[in-house]
Amino acid sequence: MPILIAVTFLWAFSFSLIGVYLAGQVDAWFSVLMRVALATLVFLPFLKWRQIEAKVAIKLMICGALQLGIMYGFYYQSFLFLSVPEVLLFTVMTPIYVTLINSLLDKRFNIGFVISAVLAVLGAVAIRYQGVNEGFIKGLFIVQGANLSFAAGQVGYKRLIEKDHGELPQRTIFGWFFIGALLVVTPCFLFLGNIDKLPTTSLQWGILTYLGVVASGLGYFTWNKGATLVNIGTLAVANNLLIPLGILVNVLFWNRDADILRLAIGGGIILFALWINDQFNQRFIKRSEANKA
Repeated sequence: MPILIAVTFLWAFSFSLIGVYLAGQVDAWFSVLMRVALATLVFLPFLKWRQIEAKVAIKLMICGALQLGIMYGFYYQSFLFLSVPEVLLFTVMTPIYVTLINSLLDKRFNIGFVISAVLAVLGAVAIRYQGVNEGFIKGLFIVQGANLSFAAGQVGYKRLIEKDHGELPQRTIFGWFFIGALLVVTPCFLFLGNIDKLPTTSLQWGILTYLGVVASGLGYFTWNKGATLVNIGTLAVANNLLIPLGILVNVLFWNRDADILRLAIGGGIILFALWINDQFNQRFIKRSEANKA
């Protein structure tokens, strides 16, 4: 969990950088393409081309295509129908999808994971709820496509490493993850991007470089590696920690208006969800140990 929390702090700053310096000023698809391309370059030197099976590389590429490429495709389209607060509200469903996708793949049902995920959703809603407009139904379904893609990529990577290829150093294979995302975002930029809205200042180029190398490259690698070290319930809850931390960063560094009371209440609910998940996890472990005995 400490790894996921550290990455969440990293992404909380990234969200503010995008909102303050890039959103509405730099073409979104170019920003995504540059982030994914730089992240790919970071991990290409570590790739062991001959030491990985083709089917494993393909699975990793699918995870990257889902978690980054396809997710961004849905995500940016949602802004045509929803305001930023509405998009943030609808993304809090991600923990539910993480839990349910994993449960479906395991062909079992763990009520503890579901309870913790639902509580995390309630905590995030308590912080970010805003009124919706007339296009919210269509926007809701589009955001759910982004949530499902992001959740499926996380769960897929976690299961791939844990069950089949835990012996492989993750840094030597993670380049395939970004290659998969790159295969999705490149044609999206070519067909949907706006070349008239490229970065115009050194600050914008610097932020994009930071987001590509650190936030996307090191961030997604560390997040997915951390996902393999926790249970699926903790991973589900961790997906919503970005919301209170993102608000906190804005308040402290950019003096954005925020409802401190709602932040405290929502953050408390999310922390309670973590505690609930831990209690169920400990019981599950004790039950497993008792059955073995």
